[in-house]
Amino acid sequence: MDLNKIDKVKFFSSWSGGKDSCLALYRALIAGHSCETLLTMVNEDGTRSRSHGLTPAILAIQADAMNLPVCTVCASWDSYEEQFKSQVLQFAGTGITHGVFGDIDLIPHRDWVERVCNETGITAHLPLWLGNRRALVNEFVNAGFKAMIVMINTTLMPATYLGQTITLELADELESIGVDACGENGEFHTFVYDGPLFKRSLSVKCGVPVYDANYVGLPLGV
Repeated sequence: MDLNKIDKVKFFSSWSGGKDSCLALYRALIAGHSCETLLTMVNEDGTRSRSHGLTPAILAIQADAMNLPVCTVCASWDSYEEQFKSQVLQFAGTGITHGVFGDIDLIPHRDWVERVCNETGITAHLPLWLGNRRALVNEFVNAGFKAMIVMINTTLMPATYLGQTITLELADELESIGVDACGENGEFHTFVYDGPLFKRSLSVKCGVPVYDANYVGLPLGV
């Protein structure tokens, strides 16, 4: 369902803190819809977001810069679906009828999103779906958003890119070494710190990189 072809709805944004969820949110807002809250899944003890490794404090300053509330839900990978659906059901009880997700072209992701939303009475929207990956990076950068790389799979790309801001030039460089500019093959994750949705650019402190198996993450502080 095209968000540009329906009347204004209330939605939650499935929020990773990275560029894809941000661009999906941006498109939904431009289409005239109302974001009621961001939703971020975090680990069991609530200290870090899933995949991107962002702390609740960092997620909170992102949300505040966009004048939006953020809801964080703790879950293990085993309880992820159960906890996600439980929270979405609570959203539905407040009048939220739609969910916006930043998935691009991975069919298992879309299948999961549409199934769990359908089971909770929510209509799922994937505004970026089947967009050209490089074109989406270009759109994000050209719109004025800024995001830094905060998580890298070191089996897929060098750790030296950690902390670098996504630019068109960096996208060219990544593609030249065989890395998808969107990171959609699992190469990297990002943190958005400025852009047209933000009332101010975020100033964060970068900690010492943390290595865990094949991954290296960049801890961010306020």
